[in-house]
Amino acid sequence: MASTFAKSILTALMAVSAPVLAQQVPDAPPPEAPPVEEAAPAAEAPVARELTSAEIAAFNKAVTDFTAGQTAQQKGDNATAVAKYDAALPAIRVAAQADPAKIDNLNFLANALYAQAAAYGALGQMDRVIPIYDESVPYWRKVVEAKPTDIASRNILAGILIQLGNQNLRDHDRGGADPFFAEALKLARQTVTDQPGDAASKNILLAALVGASQTGTEEGIRDEAISMGQAMIADGSIDATNKPQIETMTGAPATEG
Repeated sequence: MASTFAKSILTALMAVSAPVLAQQVPDAPPPEAPPVEEAAPAAEAPVARELTSAEIAAFNKAVTDFTAGQTAQQKGDNATAVAKYDAALPAIRVAAQADPAKIDNLNFLANALYAQAAAYGALGQMDRVIPIYDESVPYWRKVVEAKPTDIASRNILAGILIQLGNQNLRDHDRGGADPFFAEALKLARQTVTDQPGDAASKNILLAALVGASQTGTEEGIRDEAISMGQAMIADGSIDATNKPQIETMTGAPATEG
């Protein structure tokens, strides 16, 4: 099933402006004055380019299509939402790739992919969801890195990573699943530290713990998952996805307080 962790899709519709070209990497020191230790070659900054008039027009139409997709999705018409998102995404990708340093366009692309995945998931087409999640992860990582206090984006990324880890487990690939759970666990711990009373964030952390307990070697993860899960069952904050997992790990259905 599609991720149930993130409660809303965050969207930022921005006007297209001409991206600023990246600065040139400075030339290396001349041969007659080398540094004491030879430095590694500097990584070249991503090269930005201006969108063409046709690309700007396509992007503006993509914003219209994306907005229509959101409206349809909110009404439960996921078939229409999918069609609108599918139409919008090519131009959104072009705008994001034209200037990889422009975080607003990367954020828009990440959210558009997330919305598309949610619509396909609601239609039961999970074979379409996982590839979309795979594509979106690098963009979400950049968004979270650029906006370290944006808890909602951090939760979305953690939830997607958990879904990818779970897919690897379904494919019997524990080695492939473990890095996803480990990354999600780090993000989720940070979020619960930032807002310890938020039930959605706690459920993301619990899901990451459950996943990591099946793939990782860190001592105490399984016990931590069981302890946290039992406490959340007792106070009624556990969600419908996590509860069966904790009951399976403890060997018997738990009783809510």
